[in-house]
Amino acid sequence: MPVRIGVVAPSTADAVQQLEDLGVDSLWVGGHLASPNPSPEPLVWLARLVEQTQRAEVGTATLVLPWYMPSVAAKQLADIDRASGGRLVVGVGAGGEYPGDFVAAGVPIAERFSRLDESIGLLRRFWTSETVRHHGRHFHYDGLRIQPAPIHAGGPPIVITGRKPGAMLRAARHGDGWMPYLYSAERYATSVRTINSIADESGRDLDGFRWMAYVMVAVDDRPATARRIAAEFLGGTYHQDFTAFVDRVALTGNLDHVTEGINAFVLGGARHVVLLPCSVTRSTSLVPWLPELLSKLREQVVD
Repeated sequence: MPVRIGVVAPSTADAVQQLEDLGVDSLWVGGHLASPNPSPEPLVWLARLVEQTQRAEVGTATLVLPWYMPSVAAKQLADIDRASGGRLVVGVGAGGEYPGDFVAAGVPIAERFSRLDESIGLLRRFWTSETVRHHGRHFHYDGLRIQPAPIHAGGPPIVITGRKPGAMLRAARHGDGWMPYLYSAERYATSVRTINSIADESGRDLDGFRWMAYVMVAVDDRPATARRIAAEFLGGTYHQDFTAFVDRVALTGNLDHVTEGINAFVLGGARHVVLLPCSVTRSTSLVPWLPELLSKLREQVVD
Protein backbone atom coordinates (compact mmCIF):
# COMPACT_ATOMS: atom_id res chain seq x y z
CA MET A 1 0.00 0.00 0.00
CA PRO A 2 1.22 3.54 -0.66
CA VAL A 3 2.15 5.65 2.35
CA ARG A 4 -0.28 8.44 3.13
CA ILE A 5 0.34 11.62 5.12
CA GLY A 6 -2.25 13.38 7.25
CA VAL A 7 -2.14 16.45 9.50
CA VAL A 8 -4.14 17.50 12.53
CA ALA A 9 -6.42 20.22 11.17
CA PRO A 10 -5.58 23.86 11.90
CA SER A 11 -8.27 26.09 13.32
CA THR A 12 -9.04 28.27 10.30
CA ALA A 13 -10.55 27.56 6.90
CA ASP A 14 -7.69 29.34 5.10
CA ALA A 15 -5.06 27.14 6.74
CA VAL A 16 -7.12 24.01 6.01
CA GLN A 17 -7.29 25.07 2.34
CA GLN A 18 -3.52 25.53 2.27
CA LEU A 19 -3.06 21.95 3.46
CA GLU A 20 -5.43 20.59 0.84
CA ASP A 21 -3.53 22.61 -1.78
CA LEU A 22 -0.30 21.04 -0.48
CA GLY A 23 -1.79 17.60 -1.16
CA VAL A 24 -2.29 16.18 2.33
CA ASP A 25 -4.22 12.92 2.26
CA SER A 26 -6.19 13.47 5.46
CA LEU A 27 -7.11 16.04 8.12
CA TRP A 28 -7.95 15.19 11.72
CA VAL A 29 -9.73 16.66 14.71
CA GLY A 30 -9.87 15.85 18.40
CA GLY A 31 -11.26 17.67 21.38
CA HIS A 32 -12.73 17.47 24.85
CA LEU A 33 -15.79 18.38 26.86
CA ALA A 34 -14.27 19.79 30.05
CA SER A 35 -10.49 19.40 30.00
CA PRO A 36 -8.12 21.90 31.64
CA ASN A 37 -7.18 23.25 28.19
CA PRO A 38 -9.69 25.11 26.00
CA SER A 39 -10.62 22.87 23.09
CA PRO A 40 -13.54 22.25 20.75
CA GLU A 41 -15.96 19.34 20.98
CA PRO A 42 -14.74 16.88 18.32
CA LEU A 43 -17.98 16.25 16.40
CA VAL A 44 -18.70 19.97 16.08
CA TRP A 45 -15.16 20.55 14.82
CA LEU A 46 -15.48 17.59 12.44
CA ALA A 47 -18.70 18.95 10.93
CA ARG A 48 -17.00 22.30 10.38
CA LEU A 49 -13.98 20.60 8.81
CA VAL A 50 -16.17 18.74 6.32
CA GLU A 51 -17.42 22.05 4.98
CA GLN A 52 -13.87 23.41 4.74
CA THR A 53 -12.52 20.52 2.64
CA GLN A 54 -13.16 19.04 -0.78
CA ARG A 55 -10.78 16.14 -1.29
CA ALA A 56 -8.90 14.97 1.81
CA GLU A 57 -10.20 12.30 4.14
CA VAL A 58 -11.46 13.73 7.42
CA GLY A 59 -11.32 11.92 10.72
CA THR A 60 -11.40 12.00 14.49
CA ALA A 61 -8.23 11.52 16.49
CA THR A 62 -9.72 10.94 18.86
CA LEU A 63 -13.45 10.66 19.43
CA VAL A 64 -13.87 9.44 23.01
CA LEU A 65 -16.88 7.28 22.27
CA PRO A 66 -17.88 6.53 25.91
CA TRP A 67 -19.03 10.17 26.26
CA TYR A 68 -21.86 9.64 23.77
CA MET A 69 -24.99 7.56 23.48
CA PRO A 70 -24.10 5.24 20.59
CA SER A 71 -27.42 5.91 18.85
CA VAL A 72 -26.74 9.66 18.84
CA ALA A 73 -23.10 9.24 17.79
CA ALA A 74 -24.16 6.87 14.99
CA LYS A 75 -26.65 9.43 13.67
CA GLN A 76 -24.22 12.34 13.85
CA LEU A 77 -21.39 10.41 12.20
CA ALA A 78 -23.64 9.04 9.45
CA ASP A 79 -24.83 12.56 8.65
CA ILE A 80 -21.25 13.87 8.64
CA ASP A 81 -20.14 11.01 6.40
CA ARG A 82 -22.88 11.80 3.90
CA ALA A 83 -22.02 15.49 3.96
CA SER A 84 -18.37 14.63 3.25
CA GLY A 85 -19.19 12.38 0.31
CA GLY A 86 -17.92 9.31 2.15
CA ARG A 87 -14.56 10.74 3.23
CA LEU A 88 -14.95 10.03 6.95
CA VAL A 89 -12.70 7.86 9.14
CA VAL A 90 -13.71 7.48 12.80
CA GLY A 91 -10.84 7.16 15.26
CA VAL A 92 -12.21 6.11 18.66
CA GLY A 93 -10.68 5.69 22.08
CA ALA A 94 -11.55 5.31 25.74
CA GLY A 95 -10.09 8.59 27.02
CA GLY A 96 -9.43 9.01 30.69
CA GLU A 97 -6.73 11.69 30.83
CA TYR A 98 -9.18 14.27 32.12
CA PRO A 99 -11.87 13.13 34.61
CA GLY A 100 -13.81 16.35 34.00
CA ASP A 101 -14.75 15.11 30.54
CA PHE A 102 -16.59 12.17 32.08
CA VAL A 103 -18.26 14.34 34.70
CA ALA A 104 -19.52 16.58 31.89
CA ALA A 105 -20.85 13.56 29.98
CA GLY A 106 -22.45 12.02 33.09
CA VAL A 107 -20.50 8.81 32.53
CA PRO A 108 -18.50 6.97 35.23
CA ILE A 109 -14.87 7.00 34.16
CA ALA A 110 -14.46 3.40 35.38
CA GLU A 111 -16.95 2.27 32.71
CA ARG A 112 -15.06 3.79 29.77
CA PHE A 113 -13.62 0.56 28.37
CA SER A 114 -16.81 -1.51 28.54
CA ARG A 115 -18.84 1.36 27.11
CA LEU A 116 -16.36 1.74 24.25
CA ASP A 117 -16.50 -1.94 23.33
CA GLU A 118 -20.30 -2.06 23.42
CA SER A 119 -20.60 1.17 21.44
CA ILE A 120 -18.31 0.07 18.60
CA GLY A 121 -20.57 -2.85 17.77
CA LEU A 122 -23.67 -0.67 18.04
CA LEU A 123 -22.29 1.95 15.65
CA ARG A 124 -21.88 -0.68 12.97
CA ARG A 125 -25.36 -2.07 13.56
CA PHE A 126 -27.00 1.35 13.46
CA TRP A 127 -25.09 2.19 10.26
CA THR A 128 -26.97 -0.58 8.43
CA SER A 129 -30.16 1.49 8.84
CA GLU A 130 -31.87 -1.68 9.97
CA THR A 131 -33.85 -2.02 13.19
CA VAL A 132 -31.61 -2.64 16.19
CA ARG A 133 -32.66 -4.67 19.21
CA HIS A 134 -29.97 -4.73 21.86
CA HIS A 135 -29.83 -5.34 25.60
CA GLY A 136 -26.29 -4.96 26.87
CA ARG A 137 -24.49 -3.88 30.00
CA HIS A 138 -24.91 -0.16 29.33
CA PHE A 139 -27.35 0.31 26.46
CA HIS A 140 -30.84 -0.99 25.66
CA TYR A 141 -32.72 -0.56 22.40
CA ASP A 142 -36.02 -2.16 21.46
CA GLY A 143 -36.37 -1.85 17.73
CA LEU A 144 -34.55 1.46 17.13
CA ARG A 145 -33.68 2.45 13.56
CA ILE A 146 -31.20 5.19 12.58
CA GLN A 147 -31.36 6.49 9.01
CA PRO A 148 -30.18 7.41 6.47
CA ALA A 149 -27.13 5.17 6.46
CA PRO A 150 -23.60 6.39 5.74
CA ILE A 151 -22.56 6.40 2.09
CA HIS A 152 -20.56 3.16 2.12
CA ALA A 153 -22.11 -0.12 3.20
CA GLY A 154 -21.16 -0.84 6.79
CA GLY A 155 -20.28 2.77 7.49
CA PRO A 156 -16.94 4.57 7.78
CA PRO A 157 -13.85 2.72 9.04
CA ILE A 158 -13.47 2.59 12.82
CA VAL A 159 -9.82 3.02 13.78
CA ILE A 160 -8.79 2.21 17.35
CA THR A 161 -6.53 4.72 19.08
CA GLY A 162 -4.65 4.33 22.35
CA ARG A 163 -1.36 3.17 23.77
CA LYS A 164 -1.84 0.13 26.00
CA PRO A 165 -2.29 -3.62 25.45
CA GLY A 166 -6.07 -3.40 25.82
CA ALA A 167 -6.23 -0.97 22.90
CA MET A 168 -4.15 -3.33 20.75
CA LEU A 169 -6.47 -6.20 21.61
CA ARG A 170 -9.47 -4.04 20.67
CA ALA A 171 -7.84 -3.08 17.37
CA ALA A 172 -6.96 -6.69 16.51
CA ARG A 173 -10.41 -8.05 17.26
CA HIS A 174 -12.81 -5.23 16.47
CA GLY A 175 -11.08 -2.36 14.68
CA ASP A 176 -10.65 -1.43 11.05
CA GLY A 177 -7.29 0.11 11.92
CA TRP A 178 -4.79 1.06 14.62
CA MET A 179 -3.51 4.58 15.40
CA PRO A 180 -1.44 4.87 18.59
CA TYR A 181 0.02 8.14 19.87
CA LEU A 182 3.04 9.09 21.99
CA TYR A 183 4.90 6.10 20.53
CA SER A 184 8.45 5.71 19.29
CA ALA A 185 8.98 3.99 15.94
CA GLU A 186 10.33 0.94 17.78
CA ARG A 187 7.26 0.72 20.00
CA TYR A 188 5.04 1.13 16.96
CA ALA A 189 6.72 -1.80 15.19
CA THR A 190 6.21 -3.92 18.30
CA SER A 191 2.51 -3.01 18.38
CA VAL A 192 2.13 -4.07 14.74
CA ARG A 193 3.58 -7.48 15.54
CA THR A 194 1.34 -7.79 18.61
CA ILE A 195 -1.84 -6.93 16.72
CA ASN A 196 -0.98 -9.32 13.89
CA SER A 197 -0.35 -12.07 16.41
CA ILE A 198 -3.67 -11.50 18.21
CA ALA A 199 -5.52 -11.42 14.89
CA ASP A 200 -3.88 -14.69 13.82
CA GLU A 201 -4.87 -16.35 17.08
CA SER A 202 -8.43 -15.06 16.66
CA GLY A 203 -8.64 -16.25 13.07
CA ARG A 204 -9.13 -12.73 11.79
CA ASP A 205 -7.87 -11.59 8.37
CA LEU A 206 -6.42 -8.06 8.56
CA ASP A 207 -6.54 -7.49 4.82
CA GLY A 208 -7.40 -3.81 4.31
CA PHE A 209 -6.56 -2.96 7.92
CA ARG A 210 -5.43 0.67 8.35
CA TRP A 211 -1.98 0.80 9.93
CA MET A 212 -1.75 4.39 11.16
CA ALA A 213 0.52 6.36 13.48
CA TYR A 214 -0.20 9.70 15.16
CA VAL A 215 3.14 11.47 15.51
CA MET A 216 4.06 14.74 17.23
CA VAL A 217 6.73 16.68 15.29
CA ALA A 218 8.78 19.81 15.91
CA VAL A 219 11.26 21.08 13.31
CA ASP A 220 14.16 23.44 13.90
CA ASP A 221 17.76 23.45 12.68
CA ARG A 222 18.78 23.73 16.33
CA PRO A 223 18.01 20.32 17.87
CA ALA A 224 17.81 21.66 21.41
CA THR A 225 15.26 24.27 20.35
CA ALA A 226 13.13 21.66 18.57
CA ARG A 227 13.19 19.44 21.67
CA ARG A 228 12.25 22.34 23.92
CA ILE A 229 9.32 23.32 21.69
CA ALA A 230 8.00 19.75 21.66
CA ALA A 231 8.44 19.36 25.42
CA GLU A 232 6.65 22.65 26.14
CA PHE A 233 3.84 21.79 23.74
CA LEU A 234 3.29 18.33 25.21
CA GLY A 235 3.70 19.60 28.76
CA GLY A 236 1.02 22.22 28.20
CA THR A 237 -1.29 19.63 26.69
CA TYR A 238 -0.88 16.85 29.25
CA HIS A 239 0.18 18.93 32.29
CA GLN A 240 3.38 17.02 33.02
CA ASP A 241 7.08 17.50 32.35
CA PHE A 242 8.12 15.84 29.07
CA THR A 243 11.71 17.13 29.06
CA ALA A 244 13.36 13.86 30.07
CA PHE A 245 11.56 11.62 27.59
CA VAL A 246 10.43 13.86 24.74
CA ASP A 247 12.64 11.90 22.31
CA ARG A 248 10.58 8.75 23.01
CA VAL A 249 7.22 10.34 22.18
CA ALA A 250 7.95 12.97 19.51
CA LEU A 251 10.16 13.55 16.48
CA THR A 252 12.31 16.66 16.79
CA GLY A 253 15.24 18.19 14.92
CA ASN A 254 15.94 19.46 11.43
CA LEU A 255 13.93 18.44 8.37
CA ASP A 256 16.24 15.56 7.47
CA HIS A 257 16.15 14.09 10.97
CA VAL A 258 12.37 14.31 11.26
CA THR A 259 11.93 12.81 7.80
CA GLU A 260 14.16 9.89 8.79
CA GLY A 261 12.11 9.45 11.94
CA ILE A 262 8.85 9.30 10.01
CA ASN A 263 10.40 6.81 7.61
CA ALA A 264 11.24 4.64 10.63
CA PHE A 265 7.51 4.46 11.43
CA VAL A 266 6.88 3.41 7.84
CA LEU A 267 9.53 0.71 8.05
CA GLY A 268 7.83 -0.43 11.26
CA GLY A 269 4.55 -0.97 9.42
CA ALA A 270 2.74 2.39 9.29
CA ARG A 271 1.01 3.14 6.00
CA HIS A 272 -0.67 6.37 7.08
CA VAL A 273 1.17 8.86 9.30
CA VAL A 274 -0.79 11.68 10.93
CA LEU A 275 1.36 14.63 11.96
CA LEU A 276 0.66 16.92 14.90
CA PRO A 277 2.94 19.97 14.47
CA CYS A 278 4.14 21.20 17.87
CA SER A 279 4.11 24.95 18.40
CA VAL A 280 4.32 26.96 21.60
CA THR A 281 2.46 29.91 20.09
CA ARG A 282 -1.21 30.03 19.11
CA SER A 283 -1.56 30.98 15.46
CA THR A 284 -4.22 30.82 12.77
CA SER A 285 -1.60 30.04 10.10
CA LEU A 286 0.48 26.95 9.42
CA VAL A 287 3.74 26.54 11.27
CA PRO A 288 6.34 27.85 8.78
CA TRP A 289 8.25 24.58 8.38
CA LEU A 290 5.25 22.35 7.67
CA PRO A 291 4.98 22.90 3.87
CA GLU A 292 8.66 22.05 3.43
CA LEU A 293 8.35 18.96 5.61
CA LEU A 294 5.34 17.76 3.60
CA SER A 295 7.27 18.28 0.37
CA LYS A 296 10.24 16.35 1.72
CA LEU A 297 8.02 13.49 2.86
CA ARG A 298 6.46 13.28 -0.59
CA GLU A 299 9.92 12.94 -2.12
CA GLN A 300 11.56 10.61 0.37
CA VAL A 301 8.83 8.62 2.16
CA VAL A 302 5.60 8.54 0.18
CA ASP A 303 7.14 7.79 -3.22
